[in-house]
Amino acid sequence: MPEKSSKNPSESLSIPWSNMARFIRQLSHDLRNDLNALELLSAYIAELTEDRELHNEIKRLREVVSDVNSTLKRLSGAVGEITPNMISYRAPEFLADMRAEIDRKFSNQRAEINWNVQLQDVVLRIDPQLLQEVFVEIFANAFQHDRGNGALMATASIGNDRFVFTLHEPKPAFDSATQDWGRKPLQNISQRHYGLGLNRVRTIVEAHGGQLQAHYDAKASALVSTVTLPAERAL
Repeated sequence: MPEKSSKNPSESLSIPWSNMARFIRQLSHDLRNDLNALELLSAYIAELTEDRELHNEIKRLREVVSDVNSTLKRLSGAVGEITPNMISYRAPEFLADMRAEIDRKFSNQRAEINWNVQLQDVVLRIDPQLLQEVFVEIFANAFQHDRGNGALMATASIGNDRFVFTLHEPKPAFDSATQDWGRKPLQNISQRHYGLGLNRVRTIVEAHGGQLQAHYDAKASALVSTVTLPAERAL
């Protein structure tokens, strides 16, 4: 009589990431349609009453609907297809624009970033909007996930015809594997965070012919994230 396997069949289920991403986008789209209908219904109900307390409750309901809609939009975007619209961009100009975006997004923490920029006048072939998304996500992770004492150290330089950006993030301890950094989506999930950010970062960087890497420097007690991109000498 054949021996029964104790393994749960669902544990061996393998679904291509493209199928999973398509499912997430479709589910998000369907739920957002329902939320839009709820938004219209709540607006209609508000027109039927002059009760101030009821108006306040409807306002709060619409705010909740808007927040959920925004979350679903971000989730759908996180698994969206990467189609860069490449343009030529001088590296110093890109870095200046990127720093301005970082300062805007993290205005309360901007003093906690030390920059060391040593860029030559080289040209990058990039989609600036997509790449700004990359660096915003990297800095957001650094500020949010078990950061140690001390400032973030951001470095930008040119080496071997590559644009090299590194971020040293203080961490007194770190036990996660970094070999497949950004290649394991949906692993670290918490409230309103779904483990998709680094996977999208890696996908965007690789769509630009670049690389995303990370390693933990135990001696310096820092997680070091590195983004490299092809660069061309300016004419």
